[in-house]
Amino acid sequence: MVHFVGAGAGAPDLITVRGARLLGAADVVIYAGSLVNPALLGRCREGVRIYDSKEMTLPQVLAVMRTAEAEGLETVRLHTGDPAIYGAIREQMDALREAGIPFDVTPGVSSFCAAAASLKAEYTLPEVSQTVIITRMEGRTPVPEAEKLEKLVGIGATMVIFLSAGATDRVREALLKGAYSEDTPAAIVYKASWPEERLLRCTVGTLHEAAVKNEITRFALILVGDFLREGPAAYEKSRLYAPEFTTGFRKGSGEDKI
Repeated sequence: MVHFVGAGAGAPDLITVRGARLLGAADVVIYAGSLVNPALLGRCREGVRIYDSKEMTLPQVLAVMRTAEAEGLETVRLHTGDPAIYGAIREQMDALREAGIPFDVTPGVSSFCAAAASLKAEYTLPEVSQTVIITRMEGRTPVPEAEKLEKLVGIGATMVIFLSAGATDRVREALLKGAYSEDTPAAIVYKASWPEERLLRCTVGTLHEAAVKNEITRFALILVGDFLREGPAAYEKSRLYAPEFTTGFRKGSGEDKI
């Protein structure tokens, strides 16, 4: 059987309990060496076969899986973050279905979650933003025409931009075509949760300058939105915990404003 496992954002202890158990029991491990923290391989048992997929093609990865399955071995395909986000797992799963090889998926802590944690920020704030857009700037790999960054910037939602640290000048230009201004808060989070993590707070207007000055061109997320404004005056408190708010579990002390 093949187990797709989210390795988490980087810190070895951010892998899930289930993911750690599967990794520790695996006979074969194929891991994304360019992104997954190699410290996680310390969870593998002695004698496990380990393959680094950064040097492999899809047919080569699938060949390892088929060989392992033919030998009755358990395989862990270790992906960075959560495999459902830019994980390129659909093509692997479809091939396994076609080959009749059983598989399952264990989610992981995505870097966008780790980035918010490192910044001590909340993406969804009352009266600020209730929508999070996860996207990337078009590069060598295209994006659908309707999903190009400049077409997603109209509502001013919280924006999490993957795979675009080397194109901050283009990101800034696209953001300024929508609801964001030069003064809109932004942040660059390099290697969220890794020991070498770096947090750069800036604005949309200074985004490119911050990336260039700090020589960040990859392994970083770009976060944009008013959720990054600091201080209690920057948002409204949650109605759910307001004393006067009635819920299915308690009676409000004042007028219910549902």
